[in-house]
Amino acid sequence: MSSMGVFDILGPIMIGPSSSHTAGAARLGKVARTIAGDEVVEVTFLLHGSFGKTYKGHGTDRALVAGIMGMEPSDERLRDSLEIAKEKGIKITFKDVDLGDYHPNTVKFLMKLKNGKECEVIGSSIGGGNIEIVEINGNEVKFTGTYSTIITSHKDIPGTVAKVTNILYDSDVNIAFLTLGRSQKGKNATMTFEVDSKISNDLIEEIKKVEGIEKVILINKIEDGE
Repeated sequence: MSSMGVFDILGPIMIGPSSSHTAGAARLGKVARTIAGDEVVEVTFLLHGSFGKTYKGHGTDRALVAGIMGMEPSDERLRDSLEIAKEKGIKITFKDVDLGDYHPNTVKFLMKLKNGKECEVIGSSIGGGNIEIVEINGNEVKFTGTYSTIITSHKDIPGTVAKVTNILYDSDVNIAFLTLGRSQKGKNATMTFEVDSKISNDLIEEIKKVEGIEKVILINKIEDGE
């Protein structure tokens, strides 16, 4: 029997009406913003399943936009996020689409950033305000935000995984889950480490020095109020 925490029983602190459609959506938006790594100036939300069918009535649209602007699910400004985004000049588009074999509360973020780059993220709101990120820029990943998470984009060459895991070992960081993915042999690849402790920026800088590492993203454990 799996254990349950107080968060599972009480649910997240949030602006309603639905933990899946509001709190989870806001968390998805905030994590997508973190993954993008820069200010979002334009975003298209491809809404799958029940997200696409009920996003206006359940406030999913406002929650996603709030998250993209860095707001927490409990932020009172969430109700006015669409107007706030318009004032900031952020271009917002929503589309009801079929993304295929995904959880019914799934969204694909197509983001254009202030630095001119683009970023794509697919994530699902899986209930009770909990989320799961399943794809970043076409590469398969899997993490929930329950743990602090390190994501690397790197060249698919031998030894990269061992070098990064050795850095974590030397820093006394325990790996809870590790996911590997690549688009094609010898091309680009990703590693997703979910770990038991918060990660310092100094450790991230050390990982960036590993040969073949092109980008490192840090998402510390998701907690309301952070």
